[in-house]
Amino acid sequence: MDPLPVDKDARGIIDPATGLTRFRLDRSAPSEAVARFVDRYWVASWDLPEDEPFTQQVLAHPVVNVVFVGGEATVHGPTTRVTARRLAGSGWALGVMFRPAGFRPFLGRPMNTIVDAVLPLGEVFDGAEFHREDPTRLIADVDRFLAGRVPADRHPAEDTTAVVERIAADPTVVGVAPLARREGMGVRLLQRRFADHVGLGPKTVIRRYRLYEAAERARRGGATDWSVVAAELGFSDQSHLTREFTSIIGMPPAAYAARSGAGVASRPTTTA
Repeated sequence: MDPLPVDKDARGIIDPATGLTRFRLDRSAPSEAVARFVDRYWVASWDLPEDEPFTQQVLAHPVVNVVFVGGEATVHGPTTRVTARRLAGSGWALGVMFRPAGFRPFLGRPMNTIVDAVLPLGEVFDGAEFHREDPTRLIADVDRFLAGRVPADRHPAEDTTAVVERIAADPTVVGVAPLARREGMGVRLLQRRFADHVGLGPKTVIRRYRLYEAAERARRGGATDWSVVAAELGFSDQSHLTREFTSIIGMPPAAYAARSGAGVASRPTTTA
């Protein structure tokens, strides 16, 4: 299945209405074999005046991204905080966005050992060499490389992938204990599996996706009763949602909605 274009799904990109006036973002699907573990390939490209660099803030999905940019290749572990990516001049970056828990079979050790870490690609994949002159060719090279290394048998982390993707798809999942009951396991076992396979705890993952949902609702605009949204997404009240949203996104939901609406009108056409 092809990934959704960024205008339909901007989860993780803070203030995408502004960002997409500075860079272009294209997404493509991996091959069938690689799709067991990789969600998408993404290519960000930009052409900015030399004296007008741009910094994009990102609250990344609770996954690993392998990023190729400027001749370097790095593994970005799951993050606990907003990160910033500075763009200057002209260039492009290719990202391999793994599915939740999808990097665990390749890493070969618990995912909580690389939280907030950035590693050279060679620390995980010995001798990995790719053609880096063109993003389309690079995607093909990376896909072939990964296809040759996917486990033949089902990996235990794939069950955890399914759990996280159910969290992402269902905004009514707001608590760890109900999630554990629904998945037929105890809370401690769920927490251990998330530490090993995802790197972040189930509470953090749930709250990450609920914040994404709030941000997407704000981005889409329209009349929004934030007290209702807060209740639906598991926050104790509207003030709780506003505090947490502001601490992560940098402004309250209503202000974010107004800013996103203003940005959409000036956004250039993109097929990303």
